[in-house]
Amino acid sequence: MEHYFVLVVDDEKEIRDAIEIYLKNEGITVLKAKDGLEALEVLSERQIHLILLDVMMPRLDGISATFKIREKNNIPIIILSAKSEDTDKILGLQVGADDYITKPFNPMELVARVKSQLRRYVTFGTYEGIKKVIDLNGLTFDREAKEVTVHGEPVKLTPIEYKIVELLMTNAGRVFSINEIYERVWKEPGYNAENTVAVHIRKIREKIEIDPKNPRFVKVVWGIGYKIEK
Repeated sequence: MEHYFVLVVDDEKEIRDAIEIYLKNEGITVLKAKDGLEALEVLSERQIHLILLDVMMPRLDGISATFKIREKNNIPIIILSAKSEDTDKILGLQVGADDYITKPFNPMELVARVKSQLRRYVTFGTYEGIKKVIDLNGLTFDREAKEVTVHGEPVKLTPIEYKIVELLMTNAGRVFSINEIYERVWKEPGYNAENTVAVHIRKIREKIEIDPKNPRFVKVVWGIGYKIEK
């Protein structure tokens, strides 16, 4: 059984300590940080499987910290916030958070959300130590061989196309906005990225889909972005 390390980031010590108690009861080791900058330091030094991240913090807030973390790391991030407005939730998800919990939260719900994200992290291969090959209904991504195959047949992808497929497959079922795909793959701000991403998605579909006009793997979610089904 894998042992998990969760980083709890909140400027209120009482909340950090309370969450530690809840998660320790589930056999999860908790590391703590009081703001986004401290969280980045911990993340650079330790193996972390999930981050619980408050929004309103000094020095580096949760939204900015999420954006920074997503430049290099795909570990699950659950945003914690006292705000219940939809705009905060949407912003957190747009910059790369996987889930969102509003304070005050139910401890049992918090634990359930954490365990759910950890299961997905392991099952769908974003955790390097667990799964090297992802197979989604015949579309296979092999991390070690750096190869994508469709029903056993290798597909020749450009480096950019490979990175897009890697992003979508290691986060199967999650919708990525066009800007987020651009920022994750090209490592640049995603201004006016729509045409660039759309062209690469079209080329990927031509290579992996039997009928690119009726794609089985890479799906568009109108008005939001793209995903690969679980």
